[in-house]
Amino acid sequence: MAFQMELACILQSLEHKSILVTGSTGFLAKIFVEKLLRVQPLVKRLFLLIRATNDETAKQRLQNDVMEKEVFRILREKHGKDFYSFIWDKVTPVAGDIACENLGIEEKSMKEEMWREINVIVNVAATTNFDERYDVSLITNTMGAKHVLEFAKKCVKLEILLHVSTAYVSGEKAGLILEKPFNMETLNGIMRLDIEAEMKLANERLRELRDNGASRKAETIAMKELGIQRARFFGWPNTYAFTKAMGEMLLGQLRENVPLVIMRPTIISTTYREPFPGWIEGTRTFDVFIMNYGKGKLRCVPIDRRMILDVIPGDMVVNAMMVSMVAHSNQPSLFIYQIGSSVRNPLCISMLIDSAYHYFSKNPCITNDGKPIRVSTLTIFNTMASFRRYMTLRYKIPLKGLGLANVVFFQHFNRLYRDSSRKYNFINRLMGLYEHFFFFKGRFDDFNSEKFRAAMKDDGMVDGMFCFDPKCIDWEEYLMKIHIPGVVKYLLE
Repeated sequence: MAFQMELACILQSLEHKSILVTGSTGFLAKIFVEKLLRVQPLVKRLFLLIRATNDETAKQRLQNDVMEKEVFRILREKHGKDFYSFIWDKVTPVAGDIACENLGIEEKSMKEEMWREINVIVNVAATTNFDERYDVSLITNTMGAKHVLEFAKKCVKLEILLHVSTAYVSGEKAGLILEKPFNMETLNGIMRLDIEAEMKLANERLRELRDNGASRKAETIAMKELGIQRARFFGWPNTYAFTKAMGEMLLGQLRENVPLVIMRPTIISTTYREPFPGWIEGTRTFDVFIMNYGKGKLRCVPIDRRMILDVIPGDMVVNAMMVSMVAHSNQPSLFIYQIGSSVRNPLCISMLIDSAYHYFSKNPCITNDGKPIRVSTLTIFNTMASFRRYMTLRYKIPLKGLGLANVVFFQHFNRLYRDSSRKYNFINRLMGLYEHFFFFKGRFDDFNSEKFRAAMKDDGMVDGMFCFDPKCIDWEEYLMKIHIPGVVKYLLE
């Protein structure tokens, strides 16, 4: 079959290709760029879109924020003193921003060269904050996808557009979640979604805040609240998932005959194998809780211990991206892939909790004065209601008492009261943002990905170099020896 033949010569298929990567200073894009340059040095050109004021600043950012990172260590060792000669021969940093038309690329000759040469576009750019400002999230995650598609239509040699989304565009659905495209519809079915109206609403709210002289901080808080309100009104748990879903909708509606792959990874974690185990940058969804627990700041959590946490290492996501790029080259259709582990090799949240306890018991974090932090077993609340009752009795009521005492004793307890209030509000905000993860009952079907894996089984080279099968992961070993140590290293560096 042609499909199997393409997979067998995947490296050859990437030879002499010109590829545009957006979001190239981000975690996933760095893994993608490193892998491509390492396994296929005969790639013709990588155009890396970087938010910068000009191309010279973009080049500086590429060197400092991308190429100097540890993830490129193996590639640096391979090329030695010729590393940057190799990089500048293959990589072109481009100042731009997907939030703008034509990706914000101002230089006419650069745009024309890209439209003339580019074969593949990989859109990884996104703002991943769950409670991002609504205006920022809309222009990046929603309109950004549209801008990338419009740019792709001008590329005369385009073979494929690969758009990285998230599996959590599905919201809080339970059961088996299929690899289906979105129409202009809401998750709760209350009405048809009007993206232009959402853009107008965000702009009007922003103008209103500025006309009323709101401070920058007040403006940010209000725009974040608007994002969460609109997301939940339409059935999504947070601004990130909502705006990414709208981005998918625009791609599906406006695609025409552009070959398009939408990749929906679940929670992306530290690298499993390549370029080496345990590399991570930024904090993923559950890493915040791992580190707060290790530092002794998290003693209780609302969660269903039977819940399946869908995690997939970053290098496996990149392998799936590369395989799908080759397999669907020049096929003028839409293809959707959910890349996760909850169906093939489910990770129960109880294993993560137990692994964190055992890891930090053996490898405690150290305080500023050099003392080890001893962790205890987490107190688990089976519902958000029971957790909120506990927080009210244990913290809110005593905090009100402290506030009253602070007034009676002329602000004597002011510092303690402010610190306690900040911690209480932080925990409540954190739990509110991640509530849908704590009790999530969905599993992400990966039937399309499994078809890839079945086609790859007869080819040992592809199965090894481009493996994205979560069945090969021993979760206990991965958590104890790779993921948690990787997170600790990153956050404590």
